[in-house]
Amino acid sequence: MASFCGLNLSQWTGETTTAGRVGSSLDRCQRESIKQKLTDAMPMPLRQTKAKILVGLLVAMVGIIDRSSALVVPRKDGISPRNQLPGADPTKTRRDVIASAAMLATTPALVSNAAMRDPKTGILLPSEGEIASAIPSEYSEDDNPAGKSFSRLDSASDGIFYSEPRFVEHVDAQAVQSMTQYISSLLKPGDSVLDLCSSWTSHIDPDIAKSLKRVAGLGMNAEELKANTVLTDWTVQDLNSNMNAKLPYEDGSFDVVLIQLSIDYLLYPVEIASELFRVLAKGGKVAILYSNRLFIQKAVGWWSGSDDFDRTYVVGSYLYFGGFPVSGIKAEDLSRRKKGKERLIDGDPLYVVTGTKT
Repeated sequence: MASFCGLNLSQWTGETTTAGRVGSSLDRCQRESIKQKLTDAMPMPLRQTKAKILVGLLVAMVGIIDRSSALVVPRKDGISPRNQLPGADPTKTRRDVIASAAMLATTPALVSNAAMRDPKTGILLPSEGEIASAIPSEYSEDDNPAGKSFSRLDSASDGIFYSEPRFVEHVDAQAVQSMTQYISSLLKPGDSVLDLCSSWTSHIDPDIAKSLKRVAGLGMNAEELKANTVLTDWTVQDLNSNMNAKLPYEDGSFDVVLIQLSIDYLLYPVEIASELFRVLAKGGKVAILYSNRLFIQKAVGWWSGSDDFDRTYVVGSYLYFGGFPVSGIKAEDLSRRKKGKERLIDGDPLYVVTGTKT
């Protein structure tokens, strides 16, 4: 585990579950060291707006929460050049641009509501119905990240980081339940399913699992995969070790591919999306589920500096440039929400981006 000015980052990225803000534990030297590490991990265009991205992390560390080894790093309002829509006004967020385009197209249902900031954590969260509008009608070639490796705080081999099993959930119980319910609704009897970046649980209801033809798991830790009772077969493979990594499955092998709480760690997401397109049968679907909880040292730099709306936009671009038609790419907010006018997200957020092979 990296140490900066004597601060062991395991105190807020390790396996011990904690909750709260950690800014008070950082002295000036530690803040500057972490700031430099985060800057070095960012792609160059993103560094140009690092002040916006780092303000929540380095000024009192507002909104950083560690829960079951998972962190959320909020980004303040604004959009970085790396993720800005082509031709967009740099003073406007992607929300503004997409909402304006939706109004011009006279499709009010696509216009996102104003994002909400959680009053307790300061984290910028999407309003109800907003996430669905993050997928555009088309992507520009400027959004294509193919061939680019995303930097991370911990650039050591993932085989080291994942050498020890972690038999924990990385989102809260409500999000786990929502994830299981969603996956159960997605699967049909006789389906062949690939759980990519799999672990000790695939969040598939055991009764539904019995009706499936196959549930293959591909992950990083053999002990976790052995403990996953719904898997019919499993493989250990490091997808970040090679830009041209190939999945060990025949063309058209699966009806459904699941990626759960792992997309933020992939260094070559477009290449992986292309492989998913290959192994899916015609009409098959990939479902990428994610939250804003993460192992910050292993997440790619742009993800840590973006909000959930931007993340959804870019995850959709992974699928598009991996071969999925934009018409078949959809986003949905699976988060539970509180009662009341603002309908804030209750607990850990949960989203899904799906792509259908046509």
